[in-house]
Amino acid sequence: MTAVSRVAIVGSGVAGNAAAILLAEGGVDVDVFEIKPDLSALGSGITLQGNALRVFDRLGVWEQVKEAGYTFDVLGLRAPGPDAKVIAQIPDAPTGGPEYPATAGMYRPDLARILADRATEVGARIRFGTTVTSFTQDDSGVDVTLSDGTTGRYDLLIGADGLNSSIRKQLGVEVEPERTGMGIWRAFVPRPKDVTNTDLYYGGPVYIAGYCPTSDEMMYAYLVEPAQDRHLLSPEEGVQVMKELSQAYGGPWNEIRESLDDASRVNYTWFTKHVVPDAWNRGRVVLIGEAAHSCPPTIAQGAAQAGEDALVLSELLLSHDAVDQALWDEFHARRLPRATEVVEASVQLGQWQIDHVQDADVQGLIRRIATLVSQPA
Repeated sequence: MTAVSRVAIVGSGVAGNAAAILLAEGGVDVDVFEIKPDLSALGSGITLQGNALRVFDRLGVWEQVKEAGYTFDVLGLRAPGPDAKVIAQIPDAPTGGPEYPATAGMYRPDLARILADRATEVGARIRFGTTVTSFTQDDSGVDVTLSDGTTGRYDLLIGADGLNSSIRKQLGVEVEPERTGMGIWRAFVPRPKDVTNTDLYYGGPVYIAGYCPTSDEMMYAYLVEPAQDRHLLSPEEGVQVMKELSQAYGGPWNEIRESLDDASRVNYTWFTKHVVPDAWNRGRVVLIGEAAHSCPPTIAQGAAQAGEDALVLSELLLSHDAVDQALWDEFHARRLPRATEVVEASVQLGQWQIDHVQDADVQGLIRRIATLVSQPA
């Protein structure tokens, strides 16, 4: 017997769809409500570390992720300047275990499609253009009202609705994402043939210039700068800013710069951090993924930690007989310290970059972070 038989999930990102897949596989009736009208996603690419790949294997989508993405096992460090000197080639830690590559790059909409298709395949229902506008709960369940005016009753409501979670606000949780002082430009561009892994350029006019291959043909490139208000810039102006900021970086960036155009999906976001520091649940409503915690993408752990939240929560819901304090205590004991450590490590690496840390120190911190995230969830 499982602790739940009917669950509502708000949000169809990595956390929401992962929970939907695992619970539906376990025989739970699952409804996913996604406020967006379809699977389209802002942005270009995503970097997935080995511990995320391990979760995707458990979800039954690893082979599809591997086929759609680009995998590699080395992280390169380059110097700014026209010659883009390679400072180091660091073997990237296989944080998911030796059976998985250290890292994979993917086109974000491809990952969203793969996860949604798998959730539907195992029996979860996904309703786009719909969200939970309000809810009430008692000791045995949660009554939800949807944006289309319909209602439903569930044993559990999972808020997996991202950084600016509506469910978090409705719960009265006052923690909100805080800016860390960095902003990132991203673009989706053709992959230069000599780019076979992520390279990071530290220093120069921005904190980091980097890129990650996402397929044999494409990759995403990014520039991390001091955070500033860029929201009034047009897409064309964004392209020009990226071209200007990248002038100090040679090597593959010469080709990237030439390929930037209106089709590059250039976008800009701020780095943020937050962790709900106490219980992630209030009664039978629980937060997971970026609704519960967010970290800067400096160590590429956002998707991995979201997937791990879903994995642990689903495991407990399927193995316990009741939604009780013992279940929540075990969930928080397994997830809160780990998520907190990952957020702190991500912020620390970003702060070191702001302080112009030397490359040797960056390498050491990267290795220590890899040891942290290699541990099972």
